[in-house]
Amino acid sequence: MNLSESLRIYARVADLASFSAAADQLGLPRASVSAAVRQLEGELGTRLLHRTTRRVQVTQDGQVVLERARDLLADLDELHGLFRADPSDLRGR
Repeated sequence: MNLSESLRIYARVADLASFSAAADQLGLPRASVSAAVRQLEGELGTRLLHRTTRRVQVTQDGQVVLERARDLLADLDELHGLFRADPSDLRGR
């Protein structure tokens, strides 16, 4: 899984405070969501979420990553949008 996908998954988990809810919204298996967050934590070398059996909370480091991830993902979405054809611009048969 690439970094942008992992960041999107992490942001969804953090926003919903739930691996299960994030998996449902993203249409992914819960195990894949959990693995993506673990992989991201390993790449960054820090714990992003504090997990208990009842709650998921963002750590201090996780909050910093979340804020930067939101900015980065917004920039990526904007970049992708620059080169997508507007359906109203399409002409022809």
